[in-house]
Amino acid sequence: MLSRTHRSLRTPLALSGALTLSMAMCLSMLSPWSAHAAAAPFTGPDLSGVYDCTGQDHHEGPYTATATLQLVPAQSTGRFGAYLFTLDVPGYGSYPGHASVRGTDAAIYFALSDPSTKDFGTGIASFKKNAKGRWTFAKHYFEPEFKGGNFGDEHCVQR
Repeated sequence: MLSRTHRSLRTPLALSGALTLSMAMCLSMLSPWSAHAAAAPFTGPDLSGVYDCTGQDHHEGPYTATATLQLVPAQSTGRFGAYLFTLDVPGYGSYPGHASVRGTDAAIYFALSDPSTKDFGTGIASFKKNAKGRWTFAKHYFEPEFKGGNFGDEHCVQR
């Protein structure tokens, strides 16, 4: 028979507390970040720079653009880079946004400065170096609201 002390530990409240503590301990072991740990230094490639781009938009057709990526060191850790992103498209305007990068793969959000157009979206890009040692990236994007939905592709080469 269990002693009075052991029986009290089996109450729903005690079991709930033990489960919560166990889950917190497990999550802290799985997470690369904790409330008390300092962020690891950024070790990924620096993709910052100005890029010349050509693109094909499903609704608008072919276009040229200039993309600018700027690393945000304070928000970059390990192989994960945080970037400010701007795409300038002659005749259309500026699309400021941001990118979250893991190694050489990036998720990029962008939005035309004029919000009334609903010309905003998200792209996925892969970076690699060309024969001249310059970064290049190919991006496919999706715009959920522009002209009833839109998509396109870009290829960009660092200057």
